[in-house]
Amino acid sequence: MNRNSIDPKKANGLINVLSKKIGISSEQLRSELESGKFDNTLSAMNKNDAAKFQQALNNPGLIEKMMSTPQAKSLYKKLSGEK
Repeated sequence: MNRNSIDPKKANGLINVLSKKIGISSEQLRSELESGKFDNTLSAMNKNDAAKFQQALNNPGLIEKMMSTPQAKSLYKKLSGEK
């Protein structure tokens, strides 16, 4: 498995959990993730979560900072099957 790829089964599981949490279908969420357009997802989220998500999308430095946390690294290892 490529170091930068995530096991599709684990990615699908994560998409399913996220879609239930924000109240949209997993197919819609997957489509928006693939296209990079999140209008429907943002409109389905509560205003506070949507504002935080939009802030992260508009600030690559913030995303980099979040992805460098031990929790994010651990989650990535789990999803990618890395040991």
